[in-house]
Amino acid sequence: MFGLGPFEMVVIGVIAVLLFGSNLPEVARKFGGSYREFRKGLNDVQQQFKTAEREAKNTFLGDDSVPTGTSEAIEDEPPEPVAPKFKPPS
Repeated sequence: MFGLGPFEMVVIGVIAVLLFGSNLPEVARKFGGSYREFRKGLNDVQQQFKTAEREAKNTFLGDDSVPTGTSEAIEDEPPEPVAPKFKPPS
């Protein structure tokens, strides 16, 4: 995990126990909450970029079939590949 070996993880754990002692569960809980909020904010920003990209693409192509003000996520799926129909030789 994070390119750390087992020895480095033990050293970090010992340092954390020495620094925080009995407050370690509370510190870990706060860190987890902060990390969750960070991920939520990052996902919101990514969704805004995807929406802006989709709107710009639709404007550029002149495609008004997709509404621009939808609150739900619309995932762009690549079109299904179509192969030419097989015609046996005559």
